[in-house]
Amino acid sequence: MTDPQDKPYDDIPGTFVFDADRSREGYHLNQFCISLRLQKNRDALTADPEEYMSRFPMTEAQKQAVRDRAWNRLLELGGNIYYTSKLAAFDGITFQDLAAMMTGVSREDYRDMMLHGGRPIEGNRYKSEWEKK
Repeated sequence: MTDPQDKPYDDIPGTFVFDADRSREGYHLNQFCISLRLQKNRDALTADPEEYMSRFPMTEAQKQAVRDRAWNRLLELGGNIYYTSKLAAFDGITFQDLAAMMTGVSREDYRDMMLHGGRPIEGNRYKSEWEKK
């Protein structure tokens, strides 16, 4: 019998699907990130990051991921890429640079990979494929 929390897409390597469960988990984290679209909020975060984060009832793990700018961890903890990219923009990071960082390659390698069809499917379809090697 499988756990009802198990989802078939949990086996996709390097991917955190933003589903209803992650949406609920990341609600306050995403509210924090999207708040950065306003200059007054960016100014408040610059002035006192801890005080500004305290305005949002995020988990300690989420706050630590923000502090560390742990981009993939933010997604794992319920962050939506479109909202967390607001935090990256706050830091002066372009979306292409963010994607490269999250993929673990240089900007140029990421760009080249995308221009040539993305990651190869072989070995990237399921985590269970990794176990067979």
